Amino acid sequence: MNTSPAAATGFSPTSDVLGERLLRLIGERKAAIGIIGLGYVGIPLALAAVEAGFRVIGFDINAERVTRINTGLSLIRHIADERMLAAVSSGRFEATADFSRLTEADVIVICVPTPLTRQREPDLSYVEATARSIRDTLKPGQLIVLESTTWPGTTREVVKPVLEETGLKSTHDFYLAYSPEREDPGNDSYATSAIARVVGGDGPVALAAAKAFYDTLVVQTVPVTSLEAAEAVKLTENIFRAVNIALVNELKGVYGAMDIDVWEVIDAAKTKPFGFMPFYPGPGLGGHCIPIDPFYLTWKAREFDIVTRFIELAGEINTAMPHKVVDGLAAGLDRICHRGLNGAHILVLGVAYKKNVDDTRESPALKLIELIEARGGRCSYHDPFIATLPDTRAHPTLAGRQSVALNAQTLSQFDAALVATDHDDVDYVLIARTLPLVVDTRNALARAGITGENLVKA
Repeated sequence: MNTSPAAATGFSPTSDVLGERLLRLIGERKAAIGIIGLGYVGIPLALAAVEAGFRVIGFDINAERVTRINTGLSLIRHIADERMLAAVSSGRFEATADFSRLTEADVIVICVPTPLTRQREPDLSYVEATARSIRDTLKPGQLIVLESTTWPGTTREVVKPVLEETGLKSTHDFYLAYSPEREDPGNDSYATSAIARVVGGDGPVALAAAKAFYDTLVVQTVPVTSLEAAEAVKLTENIFRAVNIALVNELKGVYGAMDIDVWEVIDAAKTKPFGFMPFYPGPGLGGHCIPIDPFYLTWKAREFDIVTRFIELAGEINTAMPHKVVDGLAAGLDRICHRGLNGAHILVLGVAYKKNVDDTRESPALKLIELIEARGGRCSYHDPFIATLPDTRAHPTLAGRQSVALNAQTLSQFDAALVATDHDDVDYVLIARTLPLVVDTRNALARAGITGENLVKA
């Protein structure tokens, strides 16, 4: 039985000379891999490819990032410097800001951001700019793979026309595929190579080549019938999470009014071995995927006169959570501290979007700081992984703020603490013992066995 990537996708190598050559290069680990965008997706992919035996050239417009990588320094907390240094020292990995070197690559993978505009519409400017850079060096026989999360149709309707401006044609002169990134920063159980990857191609040759490439990197490759199906997979995964998080956020309000602890309910419910999957409430959605991806589908659905009510309702619930948390903070100050939020000094604990990572993308903590200060409060923050707040498009006025030390002397300056991110490396006992009010949006203190009249869940 033939179980080769070509056979699995219905492609006969002898029918396409360029495709046959590309498959051979990939199979023999002689293909050069170009990865555009050296961030939380591109770096792990690059290291996986190097460790699989490929030569990898990483491309990024940030010259400082390129320099750090080439000296063997990791830019991401959960990736050790030793692993980066080993990749660079092997001679098979280098970073560059010179996009003319894309001509050296046999496989080019696009790992650039796909944010939203202020009007919450897809911003494909990074993808479009990257496609133009590839166009300027495109050569016959290259495989181009888009990994950035986007709406179904982007690869075919946006990337493909730009590349074909060269006169080269997809399926004949070059190959185009889509494989949604599946990274979970900080999750040691699921490194890049341990996560199955979905691939869709523009034609059987592209699909066979993409499957052959990812087969060398990950535990399982799952081919689907089209580019659009692969794009839809990623949106479906993240919409599933967004909708279920919205559900438990709503339940938190309902159960809270009944004096029922929603975290206790969820932990008890998850003992059922079927028919239930635990999701937990929080102060709002963070990270690049969950707060953004659903809106890519709602935007595209309007083209077909379809209103995605369920998805949009989930978005409304999750977007409202920071406002509800600040209302809870104000109520706690009034009830326990006998003072208002106006003029209160609040310590926000954790500004990363999830625990134990150094990533602030779309973090609800940044929105919480702005809302508190808009109501007259003063905010400082402590985060063991983020010493200084970066410049962001959504929260530019917060850039440059620095994490404060966490000790009894510092804590004495605050009226309350707000747990926005439940990092493990935080002394919650000291916080609970020192501050008159601690508002916990993550159930961090209860999980640590800490109780007290000054602790409020919100």
